[in-house]
Amino acid sequence: MGIEMMQPVGYSAGYPRDRLTGLAELATARDMIDGWQAAWPADAGACPIHAMLISVGRIDTVNIAYGESTGDNALIEIARRIGQFASDELESAAWIAARAGGGTFLIAARDRCSRERWQWLGEALADAIAMPIETPQHDGVVRLWPRVALMRTVEGEGPDQMLDQLAQTLDLARQDQGRRVAWVTGETARIGITNQQLEADLLAAIDRAEIEIVFQPQYSLADDRLTGAEALARWQHSEIGRLGANTLFTLAERTDHVAQLSRHIAERALYEAARSPGNWRLSINVTPADLASGNFADEFASVVRHSGFPPERLTLEITEQVLLADLEHLGRTLEPLKERGMKIALDDFGAGYSNFRYLKHLPVDSIKLDRSMVEGIAEDPRDRAILQAIVAMARALDMSVVAEGVEEEAQRAILAEEGVAIYQGFLKSLPLSLEEFRQTTGN
Repeated sequence: MGIEMMQPVGYSAGYPRDRLTGLAELATARDMIDGWQAAWPADAGACPIHAMLISVGRIDTVNIAYGESTGDNALIEIARRIGQFASDELESAAWIAARAGGGTFLIAARDRCSRERWQWLGEALADAIAMPIETPQHDGVVRLWPRVALMRTVEGEGPDQMLDQLAQTLDLARQDQGRRVAWVTGETARIGITNQQLEADLLAAIDRAEIEIVFQPQYSLADDRLTGAEALARWQHSEIGRLGANTLFTLAERTDHVAQLSRHIAERALYEAARSPGNWRLSINVTPADLASGNFADEFASVVRHSGFPPERLTLEITEQVLLADLEHLGRTLEPLKERGMKIALDDFGAGYSNFRYLKHLPVDSIKLDRSMVEGIAEDPRDRAILQAIVAMARALDMSVVAEGVEEEAQRAILAEEGVAIYQGFLKSLPLSLEEFRQTTGN
């Protein structure tokens, strides 16, 4: 397989993982970087490796104030955000996310990325990490403030030297209270666009329909037949480059335009899906801002009706962030959509700590396993036992199970054996453009 065709690595199964967070161990990241450099052609210049070391402060304070379980859950949530961010923004690159110890994490990517883009990604990830995290007892939230050290490797720099430089830069960044992101070189990249301008560009992109919809195919584990697709958003910014859905919604949240962005994505996905051949299901993500609206059900039903897409082939995916809202209000919002034939899926199942208590209260048809629940099932008997328990619970509640983040054939085989219905992931397909997806349907 050629250098540019290597699949993204992420924190995939088959590698030793940190017990708490599920990310790769630091030793694995060192080995991965070594492997990238060793495999890089000698006549192609330096291997294009970018790295960022992220440290979150106040973990000790959280442990004292709320207990170690709260601190551990915060680290688990931060690791989830890091993995999700990297998977979304580094989709076409080989990358790895690891826990370096305590509240320190590493992302490394083999990617031809500009200095400006890497710095902007560091800023965007810091924004995502700084978002509130609810305590396990649901009696408050914690905020952890990140510092990020960035670098691009040069010829002759191995992983040990790279990590030493990142750690030194991170120490200096901690001493500067006003500095959140710092380069190893000490020279901050001059990004020719401010956050305010970027936010304005996003609103203009929505108005001009420049947000691209891509489709992540979903397949039956029984016969590997294409059954549906999850709609995802991408935006190709003229200066920064491609931005994924997580970053788009972070930007929209700053300007209080999350609902507008979400509706735009739903309208485009439904319109394009309605005009695509086949009898496949479409899955659309629903945000907390959507469901907080008192008339969301009526407005969304109107969007579906005008698109022409059959509501009985539509699945709405809701995340734990949505579930932190009032259960009675959420149930009243979802029931009218269920009555119109739409299905409800609980997304990122297993990524948080409070998913289970919602299953009996809400009209959920399926649970979608987070990638962290899939990655270790081929190596760790305990991970497989947890999978078996989840599938048995779902079966008892008359729910189906969908698995995301499937990257290896061994994972797919186990999921099929244990009774999981649907899967998606890089093993079978990367997210596809509309035209690519139409070709996949055989038309």
